[in-house]
Amino acid sequence: MAAKDAPKKKPSAAAKAKAKAEAAKERAVEARQHARAATKGHANGFVEFIRTQGVVGLAVGLAIGTAAGDTVKKLVEGFINPIVQFIVGSQAGLQAATWHVELWGRQADFAWGAFVSSAITLAATALVIYMIIHFAKLDRLDKKKS
Repeated sequence: MAAKDAPKKKPSAAAKAKAKAEAAKERAVEARQHARAATKGHANGFVEFIRTQGVVGLAVGLAIGTAAGDTVKKLVEGFINPIVQFIVGSQAGLQAATWHVELWGRQADFAWGAFVSSAITLAATALVIYMIIHFAKLDRLDKKKS
């Protein structure tokens, strides 16, 4: 008789119980390893997220942007606003300028001076930011070299 044809022995109840216990023990070990890996995986995943998404660069950019914004504000207040005041008179006077309209017994005040003052400040701030970025050649950082 060949080995293939030999009848297989049925495992005993004790052997089955032992196999079940070993399988349960292996599953418990795998579960603990998986839990450790998941914890490590989450920590490593978080660090990887910070690296790949540029969170550190974003934080640095935010800090530099805050300082740059303050510098631009001081520049506009210290140099641009006095030029505007010289040209149009007092900036407070310009901001207070209104156009009073009375028609059909109704009246309205249009604060055109505040709008003009704000538009001049916006244009001056945009010009200062453009000049800083252009002269520091920051507008060419992301362009590929030919």
